[in-house]
Amino acid sequence: MAVVLRYVWPLFLCSPCLLIQIPKEYEGHHVMEPPSITEQSPRRLVVFPTDDISLKCEASGKPELEFRWTRDGVHFRPEEERGVTVQQAAHSGSFTLTGNSSNFAQRFQGTYRCFASNKLGTAMSHEIQLVAEGAPKWPKEIVKPVEVEEGEPVVLPCHPPPSAEPPRIYWMNSKILHIRQDERVTMGQNGNLYFANVVTTDNQSDYICHAHFLGARTIIQKEPIDLRVKATNSMIDRKPRLLFPTNSSSHLVALQGQPLVLECIAEGFPTPTIKWLRLSGPMPADRVAYQNHNKTLQLVNVGEEDDGEYHCLAENALGTARHAYYVTVEAAPYWLHQPQSRLYGPGETVRLQCQVQGRPQPEVTWRINGIPVEDVSEEQKSWIQQGDSLVLSNVQPSDTMVTQCEARNRHGHLLANAYIYVVELPTKILTPDNQTYMAVEGSTAYLLCKAFGAPVPNIQWLDEEGATVLQDERFFPYANGTLGIRDLQANDTARYVCLATNDQNNVTIVANLLVKDATQITQGPQSSIKKKGSSANFTCVASFDLSLQHNITWRRNGHDLQELGDSDKYFIEDGNLLIHNLDYSDQGNYSCVASTELDMVESRAQLLVVGSPGPVTQLELSDHYLLKQSEVRLSWSPAEDHNAAIEKYNIEFQDKEMEPEKWYSLGKVPGNQTSGTFKLSPYVHYTFRVTAINKYGPGEPSPASEPVVTPEAAPERNPSDVRGEGNETNNMVITWRPLNWIDWNAPQVQYRVQWRPQGAKGAMWQEQIVNEPFLVVTNTPTFVPYEIKVQAVNSQGKGPEPHVTVGYSGEDFPQASPQLEENVEILNFSAVLVRWRPVDPALVKGHLRGYNVTYWLEGSQGRHSKRHVHRSHVVVPADTTSVVLSGLRPYSSYRLQVQAFNGRGAGPASGTTFLTPEGVPGHPEALHLECQSDTSLLLHWKPPLSHNGVLTGYVLTYEPLDKSSKKKLSFDLPDPNLQMHNLTNLSPDLRYRFQLQATTKKGPGEAIVREGGTMALSRVPDFGNISAMAGENYSIVSWVPKEGQCNFQFHIRFKALGGEALGQWRGAGGCSVPLLTSICATAEEKVGAYVSYNQSSYTQWDLQPDTDYEIHLLKEKTLLHQMAVKTNGTGRVRLPQPPFATAGWFIGFVSAVILVLLTLLILCFIKRSKGGKYSVKDKEDTQADSEARPMKDETFGEYSDNEEKAFGSSQPSLNGDIKPLGSDDSLADYGGSVDVQFNEDGSFIGQYSGKKEKEAAGGNDSSGATSPINPAVALE
Repeated sequence: MAVVLRYVWPLFLCSPCLLIQIPKEYEGHHVMEPPSITEQSPRRLVVFPTDDISLKCEASGKPELEFRWTRDGVHFRPEEERGVTVQQAAHSGSFTLTGNSSNFAQRFQGTYRCFASNKLGTAMSHEIQLVAEGAPKWPKEIVKPVEVEEGEPVVLPCHPPPSAEPPRIYWMNSKILHIRQDERVTMGQNGNLYFANVVTTDNQSDYICHAHFLGARTIIQKEPIDLRVKATNSMIDRKPRLLFPTNSSSHLVALQGQPLVLECIAEGFPTPTIKWLRLSGPMPADRVAYQNHNKTLQLVNVGEEDDGEYHCLAENALGTARHAYYVTVEAAPYWLHQPQSRLYGPGETVRLQCQVQGRPQPEVTWRINGIPVEDVSEEQKSWIQQGDSLVLSNVQPSDTMVTQCEARNRHGHLLANAYIYVVELPTKILTPDNQTYMAVEGSTAYLLCKAFGAPVPNIQWLDEEGATVLQDERFFPYANGTLGIRDLQANDTARYVCLATNDQNNVTIVANLLVKDATQITQGPQSSIKKKGSSANFTCVASFDLSLQHNITWRRNGHDLQELGDSDKYFIEDGNLLIHNLDYSDQGNYSCVASTELDMVESRAQLLVVGSPGPVTQLELSDHYLLKQSEVRLSWSPAEDHNAAIEKYNIEFQDKEMEPEKWYSLGKVPGNQTSGTFKLSPYVHYTFRVTAINKYGPGEPSPASEPVVTPEAAPERNPSDVRGEGNETNNMVITWRPLNWIDWNAPQVQYRVQWRPQGAKGAMWQEQIVNEPFLVVTNTPTFVPYEIKVQAVNSQGKGPEPHVTVGYSGEDFPQASPQLEENVEILNFSAVLVRWRPVDPALVKGHLRGYNVTYWLEGSQGRHSKRHVHRSHVVVPADTTSVVLSGLRPYSSYRLQVQAFNGRGAGPASGTTFLTPEGVPGHPEALHLECQSDTSLLLHWKPPLSHNGVLTGYVLTYEPLDKSSKKKLSFDLPDPNLQMHNLTNLSPDLRYRFQLQATTKKGPGEAIVREGGTMALSRVPDFGNISAMAGENYSIVSWVPKEGQCNFQFHIRFKALGGEALGQWRGAGGCSVPLLTSICATAEEKVGAYVSYNQSSYTQWDLQPDTDYEIHLLKEKTLLHQMAVKTNGTGRVRLPQPPFATAGWFIGFVSAVILVLLTLLILCFIKRSKGGKYSVKDKEDTQADSEARPMKDETFGEYSDNEEKAFGSSQPSLNGDIKPLGSDDSLADYGGSVDVQFNEDGSFIGQYSGKKEKEAAGGNDSSGATSPINPAVALE
C-alpha cells in the first residue's frame, strides 16, 4: 500500500498531472533536459566589513550549462573585478569575493541576477539585493543629567544607529544588571525607557542603553544617563497621558502573514493600566498576545479580516487617555496558479498559466529564455498572450524554451521558471507486470500503470474479457495511469489489464487485486475524568482478517505510546492500557490503533486529569503609596486550574520578625479576579503569598512577595477578658487576655490598669502601667466589688476608652453549714432524696460555688464494717438544694454530710444517717452442671455475692432448647443454704437452658443462666484432639474433653511390640496381663484406679526406652480408641526385681505411721476451731465485708467507693442539672474556672488546682463468675 501511495499523492497536487522530467526508469533513450534553477541566494543579502561576498546559483540540465550574471541590469563578470579574490566552482554559477580592505563590499552593492543556459533555453534566478553595512557606531554626544520631581514622568532616549537589521535593545546599569521593568517603568519598541511616574528609588546615575547587532556580532552602549529625582511631600495625582504615540491616531499598514505590533505607553499618577479594544469585532483570541504589562498588542499571521480600528485605553482613578490605530492589511504577491514545466509531443497545444494575487494587485510580466516578451522580434513569436496565460499551438521540437513569469508590487516580487520541452518517445510502462495488490473491503485500491512516452500515452483499464472497467462508477482513472477503485467489495478480487498507447506503439501489463476483510474496533476507549494520583484504564477490542498479521497499539496526542522500561507508569496488555499514578501531564487524547499491513482504524478518547490548582505566579505589589494608608494592592497571574474552575484565591501574610513560621489569612477574592486591595495593620513586617482553591482543595502557594512594613499607630483595641479575683483574703488579682502582636501597632505595647471600689461616690481611679498581663492589688477588704478598666498603650498613643468590668477582692471560707431537712426521703432500695435549706449569702464570704454532698457506707443493717471505707462525693450547683443519691446498696446503713463551698474552700458540714430498705439479691455465683447419667444432671452453685437482704431460697427454671418443645419447668428451692440439686428424668437427646435466681422477701433477683445436657446422643465418647508423646521411660496421653460430654471412667493399656518377653499390657490400674488378655484378671485390677474423662491426660511410667508401644483406651470390654507411640533412648533394659518397698511388712509399717499423723492433725483442727485465731465472729465480719463490695458508680456527680458494689442497674439521677464529678473533679462548671478537690472526708485538698481529672469509671462487680457462653464452663 505504501508503494501505491508514493505514486498517487502527486495526483492531488496538480490536475492534469505534469511530467516534470524524464523518469530514470525510462532506459535506452538519451534525452536532453532544459535548464532549471535548483539553488540560489536569498532575495536580500546583508554583508559586513569582515564578511566575504558569496552569491549562489546552482542549476540542472543537459547538455552542460553556461552561467552568467548581471548587476543592476548590466553584465557582470566577477573574475574581471580588481582588488578581490574570486572562488568559482566548476559547472556552477556560484562565486565568492574576498577583499583586501575593510570596505571593499561597498563597491559591490546592487541587484544581481543569474542566468543558466544550454541549447534548449535559459533559466533565470530571482533578483538578489546585496547590501553592504559598516561597523555600527554611536555618535558622540554630551549627555546632560535629567532632573525630575518625584511623581513626574520622564523618557530616557536610546536612538541606536540605523541598520539593515534592527538591533536588540537592553537597558542596564554600570554593574551589568538589567533595569527592572513593570507597569510603571517600561521599554518601548523604539528602545526608549519610559517612566509613568518616578520615585526616589529611580534616582541613579548609570542608566545605559545597550544595542546588540546580530549580523555584525557587535554590542555597543550609549553614554550613561544620570537621572536625578527630587523628593517631595506633595505628590499630585494626575490622569493618564500617552507618551507613545503622542498623537490621537495612527495609520498602519500590516502585511498578510506577518505579525502586527501595536504599542501604547502612558504616564500618570497613580500608574495607569492599559486596555485594548477592537471596534470592528472581537480580538482573535488564538492569534493575539498582550506583552510588556499590556502595553504591547501582538497579532500573529495577519489576514485580511484583521483590517479595522484598534484602540488602546490608559486608565487610572482620575481619567483615561486613548489612541486609535487604523490598520490596513496589504499583501506581497503570492501564487494562485504557478506555471509548471512539462514535456510535450509534436502538434500539442501548450497553455502556461501565471495567476498571482496581492494587495495592491501585482503587475505580471513574461520572459522567454530570460528576455522580456516585448523585446522578442515578431518573427520569433510563436505564442499568444491571453490575460495571465501564454498559449502555444501545434508545437514542434523547435518550440522548446524556458519561460519566466514575474509578478511585482510595492511589497515584493515572485518569479517562476517553466520550460516547454517538445520531444518524440515511444510508450513504455514503468510499472512491473503481474503485480499483486491487496486492500480491505470498503477502502480504495490503487492499481498502478505508470507509463511514459511522447506524445503522452493514452491509458485504458480492461477486465479479463477485454471490456472497459469504467462502466462501474466506483472505478475512476488518474491522469498518470493509476486506476482507483472505491468502496471495495469482496467480488472485486480479479485480474485487471492496463493498456498504454501513443502514435508510436502500445503496451499492456496485468494487475492482480485481492480484497480482504476490513479491520474493525468493536469496543473502543471511553473518555473519562480522573483525579491526580489515581489510575485510568482504557479498553480496546478489534476484529481482523485472519490471513493478515495484526497489531493493537496506543497513541497519546498522535504519538505512539510505549511502556517505559522499568517504570510502572504505563501498562499495556491484551489491548488494554492502564495508566498508574496520573499526573496532569498525562491528560490528552488517547487513541487505540488497530492495524494490519493493509489498513488501520483508530478510536479516540479524551482523558482529563483533575486536581487542586497549580501555584500562583508573578505575585506583585503595586501602588506602594497605599502603604501609608495601611493598604496594599496585590496582583498575580492566574494559576493552572487543572480542569476544575478556580473558586477563589486565598491571600495570606506572614511577619518574619514576630512569627516567622506562621501564615495568617488576609482575605479571599473570587477565582475570576487576579488582583485586590487589602486593609493592613500598622507596624507589621508583611510578606504575602497567594493560593488558588478549587473544589479539589488548595494548590501550592505562590513564592513569597517582597517584604513591606506599615507605619506605626496607636492601638485600635484594648485587651479582652478582664477579670478581678483575689487569691488571698486581702488582695485582688486583675488579669486580662493580652493583645496579639498584630494589634500592638508598634514594636512594644503596655497596659494602663485602673481600679476603684464600686459604688464609692467621688472615689478616684487608681492606675498603674504594666508590661505583663496581670496586676496584684494588695491590702483590700475581704470580698469587696471593684470597678476595673484596662487600656492598651504604645509609643504612638492610647487605645480606645476601655469598658468597665466589676471584680472582687479575695474570698474567705463559708461561716455556716446547710441545714438538712429532718428525714432523708427513701425513693427505692438503691436511691434516696436529700434536701437542705440554702446558706445565708452573708455567711458565704464569697461567691457560692455549690454544695458538696459526702456519703459513705457504714455496713449492712445490724452489722458495721471495721474496715476503712471510701467516701463518695456529689457536687451540687449553688442554685440547687436537693440531690438524689442513687446506686446505693440495699439493706445498708449510710452516713451523710453536706457543706457549702466558695472559691476559697468549703465551710462547716451538717450530717445525718439513713437506712436503705431490703432489695432483690444479685445473681448466684458459678453455676456448674455435672453429668450423672444419661437422664440426670447435678447442679451445684455458690450463693450471690450481694444478698441485698435476707436470702429466703432459690428459684430454678429449665427448658429444652429444641424449638419444637416449649415446655418450661420452674420450682422453688426454699432452703437458702442449699448449694446443689440433682435433676432427673431428663431426655438424653436434648440440650437444656437452666436459670437459677436467689430470692429475698422482695422477690427473685438476677438470674445466672447455663446451657447443657447429658449429651448421650452419640453413645460413643468423643476424644477430641487425642495425642500421645513419649520420653525415655514414660508416655503422656492427652485429649480435649468435649463440652457437655458426660464424665466417665475408663482404662488405658500399653503393650510393647517386638518380643514375647516384653509383650505384656501395662496401664491404669497397676496390673500386668498376658498379651491375649484384654482385662486384668488378678486381684490388682480391683484396686487399680480408673482414668477420668474430664482429667484430660494420663501419664504411664516404667516403660522401656527405644520401644514401640500400642495404646488401647477401654471402657469395660469396649475398645474406645487405639494409637501407637515410641519411647526415646538407646535400647531396652531389663526391669529390676521388685524392691523391699513392695514387701508386706514394709507396707504395714508405713500405714501405721500415716495413721498416727492423721490423728494428730485431727486434734489440732478441733483445738483451732474452739479458740484459735479465726473465730466465728471474725468469720461473720468477713462475710459482712464481702457483702459491702464496691458499688458501681453510674450516678451523675458521684464519687464511687472502689470497695462498694452497685446493686443491680444503677438508678439515674432525679436532678438533671447535677453534673458528675470524681473525688478530684473540677468545679469549673459551677462558677468560674476554679477546680475544687476533696479528700475522702470531704475536706478540700487545695485551692485553684486548675486541673480537671476524668471521672473514675465504675468496674464490673462480678467476682469472677463464668459467663454462660464461656467455654470454661464445661460440665464437670
